[in-house]
Amino acid sequence: MKTKLSVNINKIATLRNARGGNMPNVLQVALDCERFGAQGITVHPRPDERHIRYTDVFDLKSEIGTEFNIEGYPNERFMKLVKDAKPAQVTLVPDPPGVLTSNAGWDTVKHFGFLKDIIAEFQSQAIRTSIFIETDAKLIENAAKIGSDRVELYTESYASNYPKNKEEAIKAFVEAAKIAQQVGLGLNAGHDLSLENLRFFADNIPGLLEVSIGHALISDALYFGLENTIQMYLNQLRG
Repeated sequence: MKTKLSVNINKIATLRNARGGNMPNVLQVALDCERFGAQGITVHPRPDERHIRYTDVFDLKSEIGTEFNIEGYPNERFMKLVKDAKPAQVTLVPDPPGVLTSNAGWDTVKHFGFLKDIIAEFQSQAIRTSIFIETDAKLIENAAKIGSDRVELYTESYASNYPKNKEEAIKAFVEAAKIAQQVGLGLNAGHDLSLENLRFFADNIPGLLEVSIGHALISDALYFGLENTIQMYLNQLRG
């Protein structure tokens, strides 16, 4: 299978935190996702720890066997967390404090020096880096100049426009993928990918290495069960 599925388990932590205690068990769900076929686990700890807690990150790192991806805004506390946990991949996301969900990619022109220094620091710890980004060619080219290993395409616009005209919705992403290949960047994607739109995306995006899916997958699991849902998503990636 050309594209790996990384399951974002933030929503499991949100449900746990609603009542306190440890139900559902975030670590057990992550291990189950692996057992059911997921090739990665993604978490996005935010400063207020409203879903994934910083302690969850270390619990997960010590137990999961598949690729571990930590997303977030690179403030001092986040950077220390990542360097201490040493995941396979860190994905830098330009989330301001308190934002509900990621809703934009990095401006790699405006934040060139800031991102370059941060990426060099993570790479010195042998942590693969990825930048959450939109489809603008200049921004992708700058991500390569910054020294990032990968970019993660922000796919909200694709998902929103897919029901209206899927061919038109994917055009910018195909071009972005080609540019990423030309400048030597690995390619990830995420945000609002679902059972409805995933196969078409994966079939048409060249060089797609990984998709990170959380909200839709966990929502589907309420109806279909977690094991069955993960298999359904994997089948979309198999084409």
